[in-house]
Amino acid sequence: MPALTSTEITGEVTWIGIVPDRDTSLKSEHMGAAQLTYAGIPGEAHGGLTRLSCARVVSQHPKGTEIRNVRQLCVMSAEELAEIAADCGLQTLDPAMTGASMVIKGIPDLTHLPPSSRLQFPDGSVIVVDMENRPCHLPAKVINLDHPSAGDRFKAAAKGRRGVTAWVEREGQVQVGDAVRLHVPDQRAWQP
Repeated sequence: MPALTSTEITGEVTWIGIVPDRDTSLKSEHMGAAQLTYAGIPGEAHGGLTRLSCARVVSQHPKGTEIRNVRQLCVMSAEELAEIAADCGLQTLDPAMTGASMVIKGIPDLTHLPPSSRLQFPDGSVIVVDMENRPCHLPAKVINLDHPSAGDRFKAAAKGRRGVTAWVEREGQVQVGDAVRLHVPDQRAWQP
C-alpha cells in the first residue's frame, strides 16, 4: 500500500532562482529553468548533500555539526508572497529578495504542507518538503535596498507564510511554467 497519497492539487512553477553566495547577500538570481540534483540546484549556496547545523536544529546538534542537508531549497507560494508584500506595504515583492529557490502558485496553504509531502514535476523529478521555513531577518537588508523600511516589516509579515524547505528526492529538470503535483503522507495528524 502506498505511503503517499496523490492529490488532485496541481500548482504551477512561476519563478526559479539560486542564492549564489549567501555570505554576500541572500538575494537570489532568477533562472528560467534549473537542474535538480541530489545536492539541490547547482550553484545554490544552500545546496549540498550535507550542511553545517544552524540555530534551527541546535537542540538536536551543536551548532556547526555536519548533518544531512534537507534545506537545499526554499519553496514559496505565489499567493502567500503577495500577502507578505501587502503586509510590507508593497504592491509586489520580487522573490529574489527573499532568497527563494522556487515559487509555486495554486497549492493552498503551501507553508503548512505536512513534512514529507512530495512535489512532483512533469519529468518525474520530486522534491520533498522538510518543514516550514521560519521567517528571519536576513531578507530585510535586501528588501530595504529597493524599498526602504519595507524590509523591516518582512519577518512579521512572513510569519506562517515563508514557504517550506525541501530537498531533492529524484533528479530532473524544472522550468517556469511546469505543473507540479502534490502528494501527501497517508497518515493521520500526530495526537500526543
